[in-house]
Amino acid sequence: MQTLPYALKPNASAVEQLKWRLNWGEPALTIVDVRDRELFRSERISGAVSMPMDELVASASSTFEAIRDIYIYGESEEQATQAASLLSDAGFESVISIPGGLKAWKGVSGSVEGINA
Repeated sequence: MQTLPYALKPNASAVEQLKWRLNWGEPALTIVDVRDRELFRSERISGAVSMPMDELVASASSTFEAIRDIYIYGESEEQATQAASLLSDAGFESVISIPGGLKAWKGVSGSVEGINA
């Protein structure tokens, strides 16, 4: 019997899904950090791109295809949810907010980078 990966389990959190996908080298996903650039430089999920809230829709629209899977986190769950809504309203089909953001990512021993990592 084959064990289902986190990405297919209905009770897996977004952070567990993301970690599983990265561990298995699954392509076609992007991690977006909507915090300000100073926080981004300090510490971030490894491989994340910086797109602060005031630049988010314009930057994403010129960078990503609408079908790309986008995992998004911010300073708070409210900020991440707002950012996810903005991208969904702009036509992006698969935007996943990461509840708990960087703290949740570190809680599952996810890889981080930055000057304070």
